[in-house]
Amino acid sequence: MDTNKFADRHVGIASEDILPMLEYIGASSVDELIMQTIPSDIRLKESLNLPEPMTERELAEHIAELASKNKVFTSYIGMGWYDTVCPAPILRNVFENPVWYTSYTPYQAEVSQGRLEALFNFQTVICELTGMPLANCSLLDEATAAAEAATMFFSTRSREQVKTDARVLFVDENVFQSTLAVILTRMIPQGIEVVVDDYSCFTFTDKVFGAVLQYPDGNGAVADYRAFVGEAHRHGVRVAVAADLMSLVVLTPPGEWDADVVFGSSQRFGTPMFNGGPSAAYFAVKEEYKRNIPGRIIGLSVDAYGHPAYRLALQTREQHIKREKATSNICTAQALLASMAGFYAVYHGPDGLRQIAARIHAQTGFLARELEKIGYSQLNGNYFDTLRIGLPANVSIDAVREIALECGVNMRYFTCGQIGVSIDETTQITDIGTLLYIFSGAAGRDYMLTDSIPQQTYFDRAFARTSGFMRQEIFNRHHTETELMRYIKRLERRDISLTHSMISLGSCTMKLNAASELLPLSRPEFQNIHPYAPADQTAGYAEMIENLSAYLLEITGLKGISLQPNSGAAGEYAGLRIIRSYLERIGEGHRHIVLLPASAHGTNPASAIQCGYTTVTVRCDEKGNIDLADFRLKAEENRTHLAASMITYPSTHGIFEAGIREMADIVHACGGQLYMDGANMNAQVGLTNPGIIGADVCHLNLHKTFASPHGGGGPGVGPVCVAAHLIPFLPAHPVAYGRADNAVAAAPCGSAGILPITYAYIRLLGAEGLTLATKIAILNANYLAVRLRDAYGVVYTGDSGRVGHELILECRTFREKTGIDENDIAKRLIDFGYHAPTLSFPVHGTLMIEPTESESRAELDRFVEVMECIRREIDEVENGAAPKDDNVLKNAPHPEYEVAADEWTHPYPRSKAAFPLEWLHDGKFWVNVARVNNAYGDRNLVASACDCHE
Repeated sequence: MDTNKFADRHVGIASEDILPMLEYIGASSVDELIMQTIPSDIRLKESLNLPEPMTERELAEHIAELASKNKVFTSYIGMGWYDTVCPAPILRNVFENPVWYTSYTPYQAEVSQGRLEALFNFQTVICELTGMPLANCSLLDEATAAAEAATMFFSTRSREQVKTDARVLFVDENVFQSTLAVILTRMIPQGIEVVVDDYSCFTFTDKVFGAVLQYPDGNGAVADYRAFVGEAHRHGVRVAVAADLMSLVVLTPPGEWDADVVFGSSQRFGTPMFNGGPSAAYFAVKEEYKRNIPGRIIGLSVDAYGHPAYRLALQTREQHIKREKATSNICTAQALLASMAGFYAVYHGPDGLRQIAARIHAQTGFLARELEKIGYSQLNGNYFDTLRIGLPANVSIDAVREIALECGVNMRYFTCGQIGVSIDETTQITDIGTLLYIFSGAAGRDYMLTDSIPQQTYFDRAFARTSGFMRQEIFNRHHTETELMRYIKRLERRDISLTHSMISLGSCTMKLNAASELLPLSRPEFQNIHPYAPADQTAGYAEMIENLSAYLLEITGLKGISLQPNSGAAGEYAGLRIIRSYLERIGEGHRHIVLLPASAHGTNPASAIQCGYTTVTVRCDEKGNIDLADFRLKAEENRTHLAASMITYPSTHGIFEAGIREMADIVHACGGQLYMDGANMNAQVGLTNPGIIGADVCHLNLHKTFASPHGGGGPGVGPVCVAAHLIPFLPAHPVAYGRADNAVAAAPCGSAGILPITYAYIRLLGAEGLTLATKIAILNANYLAVRLRDAYGVVYTGDSGRVGHELILECRTFREKTGIDENDIAKRLIDFGYHAPTLSFPVHGTLMIEPTESESRAELDRFVEVMECIRREIDEVENGAAPKDDNVLKNAPHPEYEVAADEWTHPYPRSKAAFPLEWLHDGKFWVNVARVNNAYGDRNLVASACDCHE
């Protein structure tokens, strides 16, 4: 090992282990294995042209240099992003804690009880503050949440609205520009007409199905929407309200004036601005929408013995199950940030939130009063935290801006000559003094702040919140750092993450998220930047983004890129929207057919439908490959209407299909575009790429291939890369770029705050290290395939008998003989301290395994030992040594409370349940619940904590 070479730290296989592993699988070298795996006509002939790899020390110094080029000014810009204080115990124990950021989406509830409870707390906070009965556990950002609300309204139109073809969505003219931009992107392909107007003079017709409002509005004014909502409901129109979460502490929540959906951002609850993201959006609805709400819902159920247990509820709503019938393509959300927002609420409690909100409002009102004394006017009649300031005749915006910049202050400058100021949690009395110095100086007046700031209310009493909130014990207990620290620790001990063992989820690429890659995220120069800050204050971000974009284009072999999509699903949608825009530009807008293989990820058909396309499914053959004859037939049948084909490569079956270039040629010959789903790029980097294969569009998952952590279900980043002819149609942004075409996220660069992770990953590994990582990922998958094929069988292999970077284990044969299925195997793995592989996807009744390059041979061998042990336990059931209805698999997992109980009724001993292998005595992972009862949880949906004081 070279201690200066990061590749030796990232890649888990030691050089001395490679030859024995190759001998085991029957290859003479890694290069021979790659030749047997990847078709020769798509292999790269030259190495990637990337900078030489850095040491971790060099990277740290480089990141410090980049950070120094960012200037952290005090921001009063607002418009959806506000400075905030992330409590230190949350920053250190959650945001910087690999147990929280390396865990996976909590599909396996028994090993996810900690983060499930944290997300349940988040949902409860949202319900309490919005006055709504049901919330999901986060969406991507406020703008996409608005589009999701509109889409949900459209898909749930009444019979009468469908009959009259109601397709008009009303959006108030004072919603945030970024929100309107994403609404336009998402609505137009579905044939929805967006009408932007003043809510106070809008007239409803039978063509209107939904409406979107902002509260307070985009300029900071608090309006009384009660009459509008009442009139909307009289016409059968549903209303969604984008609400500032902190304002709802003191303002009447929309749920109390009968809003149908309340959505927004939780960024103010302790998440830094991060140059626009990530932060968790929230989405709350009336009870009637529980089976239509996008995103994931955490519900409280019971385990096999009746103990309370959390789980993902109503999962049949989700895109990976409903596919082309899904009304949302949401997959990754913002779980880590939602957990942090929930802990923020736990730490402060209702009284703490009231103090923070009251202080923000009092400072805002005081500033307004003092500004009026020196000749300025305040144009918002009622407000919470934002002033819209009219300037005296002798004062120009430029004069104010010049002094503000000298004082290190950013404000919002309207084109009409007015100024916006949004006060936040971090604002101190000295900051108010600085603001008054700026405005008085511009007016040629002297001002000295001598008064203290009184705690009083400046908006009409009719807007004041009178209802209580967050009276549950969880929000009234952990207000000291000691208590919060212990509560966070108690929850994290209930979850399996990469800190415990390999997470072998196929198609998820749970690789190492190195500490050196994550450290930059805690720097204030990256955290405390507003996305609309002037360009000369964000030079470090700009340089990093420019370089990262160039690196990703080199890796993909494509020519243009947008980093705006803030999830893989958002990247998919953006890519399809780009294709649609291109086809419309060249007069081929009638093309609406998208070919999809039967094995496609569920997001593919969901994204295509959301983008206004019609999907046509192509068969797969008995070897798991796309049936080329069927592909050609359906492409030719739809030649005049073919828009694109979406293909994952290597396929979701884990195979490098030899006919991939032929498929690209077929699509192009029929006038369509080839879309490559980048979910499996971890098997391509440095060896092949979408460009050489013939793709026109490819989205990447930085939270898979490029080392950004999964965060328990987000954040993710889904950059979209395109060929040269599609560059003009990449996502724009109304504020940053002055145009809104194809905007898919609220911020110009989406989740810019986590881009340093991928940037660091590439700079640390360089071309050689990235290519080595890909080779070892393929080696590890083939090693496991050979080790496990006799015990289980591998469903699909390529023509040479190899798999790509993942493999599908056969489990379907067990059910008939033993009653054991893939879910029982998954739950039994928990007793050994392992998270399950991917269940029943892409083939029902199987397990899909992706070991990645980061695992050691010792860990791979340990996993094999576990799987072989489980196979012997299955054999015991088959040969009658263990009963079919009471065995270690059917009863798994075995929680600590069951194993330690005085009573034990199973025919096998406790030692077999809990310690089937000797090494488990050294640091066993104990679950705190038995197998969770999914059916009970869906029949009895409980998605927020009960307020026992009601």
